[in-house]
Amino acid sequence: MAQKTRSKMRVVRHKRLRKTVTGTPDRPRLSVYRSSRNISVQIIDDTTGVTLASASSQEKSATAGGNIEGAKAVGAEIAKRAKKAGIEAVVFDRGGSKYHGRVASLADGAREGGLKF
Repeated sequence: MAQKTRSKMRVVRHKRLRKTVTGTPDRPRLSVYRSSRNISVQIIDDTTGVTLASASSQEKSATAGGNIEGAKAVGAEIAKRAKKAGIEAVVFDRGGSKYHGRVASLADGAREGGLKF
């Protein structure tokens, strides 16, 4: 049996999650990627495979970095860019990570910015 590492198990959880979570033109998918130092998010229409909007803690406009405050700021930024693109409702894809800490903070920032999910 293969070694069960943290990264491999995250991929397993993400594949299991993606069986039910798909983005449509009406409700695109808000995909979160969390690395050890940064957090990034994309809004994706899975029917065409196109990224409609994105934000990251690595951008020059990001001030707090990849911590909880930075994740909340990234959530607010993606909500602002989604509104500019005409998107109001999304499906949340946590990327196999637990809905806790930076991922939950990003979701709260996006909700405060006006996204519905």
